[in-house]
Amino acid sequence: MSSPFTTLLGDARDAGRGVGAFNVVLLEHAEAIAAGAAGAGLPVVLQISENCATYHRGLVPITVATQAVARAADVQVLVHLDHVKDLDLVATGIELGVDSIMFDGSELPYEENLAATRDVARRCHDAGIGVEAELGEVGGKDGVHVPGARTDPGDAAEFVAATGVDALAVAVGTSHAMRSRVASADRELIRELARSVPVPLVLHGSSGLSDAELRGAVGAGMTKVNVATHLNGLFTGALREVLTSQPDLTDPRRYVSAGRTAVQEETARLLQVLAEGAS
Repeated sequence: MSSPFTTLLGDARDAGRGVGAFNVVLLEHAEAIAAGAAGAGLPVVLQISENCATYHRGLVPITVATQAVARAADVQVLVHLDHVKDLDLVATGIELGVDSIMFDGSELPYEENLAATRDVARRCHDAGIGVEAELGEVGGKDGVHVPGARTDPGDAAEFVAATGVDALAVAVGTSHAMRSRVASADRELIRELARSVPVPLVLHGSSGLSDAELRGAVGAGMTKVNVATHLNGLFTGALREVLTSQPDLTDPRRYVSAGRTAVQEETARLLQVLAEGAS
């Protein structure tokens, strides 16, 4: 059974376009990203990580609020759970009716990862929810992965066939939590993966890529492109600028709104960059 997630990514893959998937930390992130997507006239994926759920002391409040923002948007906005390792959170996400879940079993031994991912995919598909998974390591995630990790195309194809997932996160040279846009993606490996793997590819750790690198990655065959740290840096920088210039401010709305505006503007710009990938 198809889902909005599989349809969105499948159509984008066929057209050679990239789909932006941007992380929510606060409700203002969700509002900003949805508004930026509406301004660009392009779809977007709002991502809620397991770390975000921990920060909010539970998955339900931030997810329900984010779903409300998504439903009110003028463009297609999907709600996705990112890097979920806790199977209880998978169950909660299914109950909440999120659009997709990225189950991260990459720290497990291969056979355990395969079995757990296959079970998550079955449960999610029964509920009409899309599934993303990870086989190869993506540099820098929680100190577990090494930046030089690369996903083997043959292993990736076998993993997708064995688990039935709808999208696969692959390691092609990027690294999580990069604050400078100086990384490069292995485009030849992306091309080989795109030829070998029958589902859309997902690029994690994209904050370290320049506009040109993002376009190149999409042009080589990447579909879903995750960005978090880059937007958080702009959000924080905008807040810091307001608080520095107006140190007597006490109303959070007066400075948090600056961060929301910064993320909204960059969301619209990045979505346009990703949509241009094929060209």
